[in-house]
Amino acid sequence: MSLKKLALTATALVALGALLPLAPASAADITVAVTAIVEHPALDACRDGIKDELKAQGFEDGKNITFVYESAQGNPGTAAQIAQKFVGENPTVIVPISTPSAQAVVAATSDIPVVFTAVTDPLGAKLISNIEKPGANVTGMSDLSPIAKHLALIKEVTPNAKKIGVPFNPGEANAVTLVELLKSEGAKMGYEIVEAPAPKSSDVLAAAQSLVGKSDVIYVPTDNTIVSALEAVIQVGTDNKLPVFAGDTDSVKRGAIAAIGFNYYDVGRQTGQIVARVLKGEKPGDIPFERAAKFDLVVNRKTAQALGIPIPQSLLLRADKVIE
Repeated sequence: MSLKKLALTATALVALGALLPLAPASAADITVAVTAIVEHPALDACRDGIKDELKAQGFEDGKNITFVYESAQGNPGTAAQIAQKFVGENPTVIVPISTPSAQAVVAATSDIPVVFTAVTDPLGAKLISNIEKPGANVTGMSDLSPIAKHLALIKEVTPNAKKIGVPFNPGEANAVTLVELLKSEGAKMGYEIVEAPAPKSSDVLAAAQSLVGKSDVIYVPTDNTIVSALEAVIQVGTDNKLPVFAGDTDSVKRGAIAAIGFNYYDVGRQTGQIVARVLKGEKPGDIPFERAAKFDLVVNRKTAQALGIPIPQSLLLRADKVIE
């Protein structure tokens, strides 16, 4: 074949290629990168819910998408490193679970779609600036605790309590928001909030011990540092007959006396629906951020009996789950 004919043939092939539809994306082309600040039952359940909902929506790991997960093991510096690593790998969407991980990811990219979840106060954490239309590349959902309901639960179970001890990490924006809400709502109900800062998981035991003699009950907010070391708080409560209430229901089966909160697997499923919308072509900035939709009441009667605290029958009848 002459060089002239070869050139014409090549030109024709290029033109034909331009007219042909693109091949469908493979699993390697769609990546959902998920990260959390630490591993504990609530955040793990959230991750699993996201994965299961994506499968239900037609996005199955290893089949037509790649689903990757990394934990920062409680270290904000590691969270930032994971965010940078994910950005360098350019996944289809990044899903940070928890406020610290969300802040790290949002700071690392203004281009890759981000769907955050299990974030207490997205506005306060400066992840978005508008609830209805977040704009840019970010949307997600909040797990803001129903603080007034939590305080009412404490009053119902321990009506004589006046001082509520709260271990929290002052470095977590979500925890700071919750403590401020506790002070505000607690004042209306006559409660004194006793703070016990714990910047690291290794500080949690000492923080809990500092509340002995200074508080009538302990309340553990949805603070990832404290929840990751919850057993230390539970042990202090058990040793000192000090009931521990929690902001998340997964903590009740670990020994807290009661909680009104979200089922974090359901939070994950709700988040997965948003992620699926992004994978189907919607822009994150056009999707209004959502709040977790369903509350559960969980009571640990075994813990209550060990502490000698009677649980009102009316509360047991309302409970979604009672741990015996």
